[in-house]
Amino acid sequence: MKISKKNLPFIGLSSLVLLTSSFATAAEMPDMDHSSMDMSGDMSGMDHSSMDMSGDMSGMDHSGMNMSGDMSGMDHSGMDMSGDMSDMDHSSMDMSGDMSGMDHSGMDMSGDMSGMDHSGMDMSGDMSDMDHSGMDMSGDMSGMDHSGMDMSGMQGGQPPADARSPDYSNGVPYGQYGKPMMMGSMPLWGVSVDDLGYQFDEDQINFEATGWYGTDSNRIRLRTEGSAQTKDDKEIDSLSSLAYWKPLSIFWNGEAGVAYDTENDNAAVMAGIVGTAPYFIETDARAYLYTDGQLRLDLGAEYEWRLDQHWVVIPEVGLTAFSKDDHDNGITKGFNEMETEVRLTYETFSRQLAPYVGVSYETALGKARGQRRQEDESVDSSSLTAGVKFWF
Repeated sequence: MKISKKNLPFIGLSSLVLLTSSFATAAEMPDMDHSSMDMSGDMSGMDHSSMDMSGDMSGMDHSGMNMSGDMSGMDHSGMDMSGDMSDMDHSSMDMSGDMSGMDHSGMDMSGDMSGMDHSGMDMSGDMSDMDHSGMDMSGDMSGMDHSGMDMSGMQGGQPPADARSPDYSNGVPYGQYGKPMMMGSMPLWGVSVDDLGYQFDEDQINFEATGWYGTDSNRIRLRTEGSAQTKDDKEIDSLSSLAYWKPLSIFWNGEAGVAYDTENDNAAVMAGIVGTAPYFIETDARAYLYTDGQLRLDLGAEYEWRLDQHWVVIPEVGLTAFSKDDHDNGITKGFNEMETEVRLTYETFSRQLAPYVGVSYETALGKARGQRRQEDESVDSSSLTAGVKFWF
């Protein structure tokens, strides 16, 4: 085939003109108008890997640009957008099409993009699998407006209002066993006998027991403590209360209810606080206001000194005080009595049963000492004790 040499200068000149216009387009793109640009067609597989947009693109208008078409598979990996893109307007740009699989891994956006407006940009289309792993956005993007940008397509759209039912069942029944409950919200019950022992020297049985029903946040508690004589008239002295129990903090619980004292044969309202003081000291304080105006205050503290997994030494102390004198019942104003005891316990059966032996000591305080001497009663007493504590 013979090629005419006359056409060669024309071909070379045409190539030079095209090359020059390409450089001119890359260098200066201000005020370009893409407002009516329609890209709603199938653009899958388009390759922008070598696209050079490093020129001045300030003032470009994309407000009406329609990119709702299929753009899956588009490759922007080598796209250079390092030019000046300040004041570009994307406010009405529609990108609701399928953009899954688009590759922006090598896209360079290091240019000046301050002032770009994306406030009305619609990106509700499918953009899953878009690759931005190597995208360079190190340029100046201060002032870019994304206030109205819709990117709901990137997150799968908005869920319906009834997407999840309040009980998280989603309409699926719980079956024959009903709705499950958290352990802390289930009503339970328990019984704890902290002391059931015999004092040899005093020839009496001491007892202290508590029963409760409720949850971890609300309970009803029935509590009784006292002593029963095993000789002579076999008198029983006890102080029993029925109270509402509720946690006040991590370590402290509050109680409020009614009580009855068989020793005074009198009813009372009760309020107290029970919990763990620093150094793991079990502490309780209860106040009783009797119907005759007498106010009683009981204070107690107990500590468990654990020797090993079974043997435990438990020292405890208790104080009793009254607000006024009551000579008929042997009561004086102020602190009346102090009781102390040290027990050596052995916990067995998963620590639910703990027999013990110990020594107890009781003494009168303040004016109560003189009153007991006048009535020929002992002021101080001590005794060996043995008993058991358990819970279930």
